[in-house]
Amino acid sequence: MASYNRVILMGNLTRDPELKFLPSGTSVANFGIAMNERYTDKQTGEQKESPCFVDVEAWGRQAEVVNEYLTKGSPIFIEGSLKFDSWEAEDGSKRNKLRVRAFRIQLIGGRRDGDEMGDGYADAQPAAAPTQSESYSEAPVPQASDAPSSTEDDIPF
Repeated sequence: MASYNRVILMGNLTRDPELKFLPSGTSVANFGIAMNERYTDKQTGEQKESPCFVDVEAWGRQAEVVNEYLTKGSPIFIEGSLKFDSWEAEDGSKRNKLRVRAFRIQLIGGRRDGDEMGDGYADAQPAAAPTQSESYSEAPVPQASDAPSSTEDDIPF
């Protein structure tokens, strides 16, 4: 049986991220986000909002980026999958929770005062990965003699 588990969410953090490290050294950040659904009540014509709260976990470098750059109220875009957790509480009752495990995190919005992120947020990638502006500035500039002439007939279609 085929299955597909993918979630795409955009909202605001409901609390500051909590960063923890496993004994292996892997980092994990837990945080919550809220999304609002706006609609018009058909009977009264009044605009209403219905919030949805979701718990999210991010791993590795993404967890560290979330912890470093985001605080309560920060906007965020997340792609991930649903994860079902179940456990037994101290009183013996069974508990469960559905959360999102983030695969890709996009920090959105402008930078906060005091941040050194430059022109705003980017994908949560490792620090060693070149940014888009770096990759363009490092590319060699083609010389006029390197450009193909308009009379060449080696167009592949």
